[in-house]
Amino acid sequence: MQNAKDSFYIALRTRLVAINPDRTILLRGAVRPGILVEEAEAPFPQLPDDVYTLRWLSLGVDVDLASTLVAQECEILYSTCGTQSFGGLDRGRLLSAMDEEITSMLQPFCTPKLSYVASPPTTMLTQVFWDEPVFGPIVTQRDRISRVVKVLVYSYQEQGE
Repeated sequence: MQNAKDSFYIALRTRLVAINPDRTILLRGAVRPGILVEEAEAPFPQLPDDVYTLRWLSLGVDVDLASTLVAQECEILYSTCGTQSFGGLDRGRLLSAMDEEITSMLQPFCTPKLSYVASPPTTMLTQVFWDEPVFGPIVTQRDRISRVVKVLVYSYQEQGE
C-alpha cells in the first residue's frame, strides 16, 4: 500500500500547487507546498495551521478478487486561526477556502500509481482511486477552527508489492 499512499499524496500535492501555489509551509528550512504526511514528519506538538495533514488509519484487504484489492482510510486534517490583520475574525472564510481547495484537490478521484523507491519514480500498471470525501463537523478550540475529511483510498496489489 506504500506506493498507493505515496501516489495519493503526490497527486494531492501537485494539485494543490496548481490550485493555490501560495499555500506553503516552511519545514526544516525549506518552503514546501502546504500538505504533509504525518507519519513522514517529525512529531508536532500541535499540527500546523493553514496546511493539510494526511493521517493514515485503518487498512482492509479483499483477497477474493482476481487481484488483491487494498483499501486504507486517510484523514485529512486542517485548521486555521484566521489572519492577524483581521484579528482572526476571518477564520470561517479561510476554513471555507480550505474546504473548497480539498474538494478540488480530490478530483478526479484517481491517479496513476507510481513507485518512488528510485528517482525518477516509475509508473506501475494500476491506478490509485478513492471515494468521495466525507467532511466532518467544524471543531472550535479557543481561537482555532478545524475540520477532518475522511477518504477511503484503494489500490490493487501488483507484483513485488
